Amino acid sequence: MRNSEYSITLQENKKAFRDGLRDGLPIGLGYFAVSFSLGIMAKRAGLNPFQGFLASLLCNASAGEYAGFSLIMVQASYIEVAIMTFIANARYLLMSCALSQKMKPSLSLVHRLAVGYDVTDEIFAISIGRKGWLNPNYNYGAIAIAAPCWSIGTAVGCLAGNLMPLRLVSAFSVALYGMFLAIIIPPVRKDKVIGVIIAVCFAGSFLAGYLPGISKLSSGTRTILLTVVISSVAAILFPRGQEEQPS
Repeated sequence: MRNSEYSITLQENKKAFRDGLRDGLPIGLGYFAVSFSLGIMAKRAGLNPFQGFLASLLCNASAGEYAGFSLIMVQASYIEVAIMTFIANARYLLMSCALSQKMKPSLSLVHRLAVGYDVTDEIFAISIGRKGWLNPNYNYGAIAIAAPCWSIGTAVGCLAGNLMPLRLVSAFSVALYGMFLAIIIPPVRKDKVIGVIIAVCFAGSFLAGYLPGISKLSSGTRTILLTVVISSVAAILFPRGQEEQPS
């Protein structure tokens, strides 16, 4: 009986891993394209291909890495980079809590930490959509495709940035801003409040560079302060009820 149960469990794990590989393949291809532009940004921040690869391997998050590379570019302090990266990636804490509710209570801490290593928007979406308890092997399959594509794409972008002329590097850097526009525009079309908040962020960032006192702070510190203040005020003025959350 035990051998039969073990055989069933092994087959389930293999199937879950294969499903993860299948669902993670399009995610990985998309990651490679996006992280290539991120690698250009890393090159401009002074990182070499290996450093860009390692940064993406340890921090698989476009917004978090973009914030980190931007601060590195202006020679911000380590603490500024750490705080801003934490703020930019804070949403993954909520995603991890949601995923934990889909895992069997008996699942070991090791599996939970391994799954938590790479909770991205896309991997979270495919994981949360699985029926029944979440098999961690499904996430391992998706991560096995997505994480290397993200890291290699960043390294290739860094390498291309080293080989291409400076003007061409600057031109490719615009692609990353296009990625952020693609992220911003859809929710703005659905909710005008988000558009107003984004406009306030632009205006606040501009004014912060000229206001007495604040303008003397480093650009990294100004970014952190603006992020915390504006997001906190927006959460207070425009709270979202549970019924408004996506199902």
